[in-house]
Amino acid sequence: MDAAAVALLVRGIHDGLADTRHRAGRIAEAFERYASIGPRAPEPCAAVRVLDGFDEIDAAIAAASAACTTEMLTVQPDGIRSPSILAHASTRDPALVDRGARMRTLYTHVARYGHALTAYLERLGDGAEVRTLDEVTDRMMVFDRTVAFLPANPERTSALELRQPALVAHLVTVFECLWNRAVPLAEPVPAATGITGITHRERVIAALLAEGHQDAVVAQRLGISVRTCRHHIGRLAEALGSSSRAQLGVRIARAGLGGPAHPVAPR
Repeated sequence: MDAAAVALLVRGIHDGLADTRHRAGRIAEAFERYASIGPRAPEPCAAVRVLDGFDEIDAAIAAASAACTTEMLTVQPDGIRSPSILAHASTRDPALVDRGARMRTLYTHVARYGHALTAYLERLGDGAEVRTLDEVTDRMMVFDRTVAFLPANPERTSALELRQPALVAHLVTVFECLWNRAVPLAEPVPAATGITGITHRERVIAALLAEGHQDAVVAQRLGISVRTCRHHIGRLAEALGSSSRAQLGVRIARAGLGGPAHPVAPR
């Protein structure tokens, strides 16, 4: 092999190594740019941060609440709120309202029957507004439309703290869509469906059953017990003249109860 051929071969190898180094550098830069999205990013402005344990979650929420100056948006599923949870919220939320921030919270309709909720709202006064729906999303808190908190596991022993603007904006949009369809606490929940013997809640249960959900899932989404859910299913089957679960699905479809049952959006 002559010198010219060797030089050409070496030049090709050199150019290939240079191209590889260039691509590796670009990958490293991209990794550094998105590393803050990792679960344990230490920076306070990290786009996504995982909070482990109730103490860490509570401390982060308390800090966001203390810094909140305009609005707090909250979604609370699971039906009637326990007095202990509302008592804990009462140690934090009044200060937020006293600063002039507005609180808007979405609950399931079942939450209306909790006496502790009434006392909690009386303490907050006009700074808090509540609406209810048949079912809501999982728990969510958004402060000043800049930081949001979501559960990170089913047990809610871990949470996500989100500060990425697009993610937070999306969650706010979801909240506003639910809010516009929800019923203000001062107004009655829809009761009738236009079908004899079937209440509004049974209409909602029928729609969830038509989607293929089991009793436990239906109960969880509506914030009621499995026993109460099955009681409504029994009433629904009786009203539709169904003698079996399989037949109930057919009767639900024939009655046109398979679609969503949401109240008319309030004014």
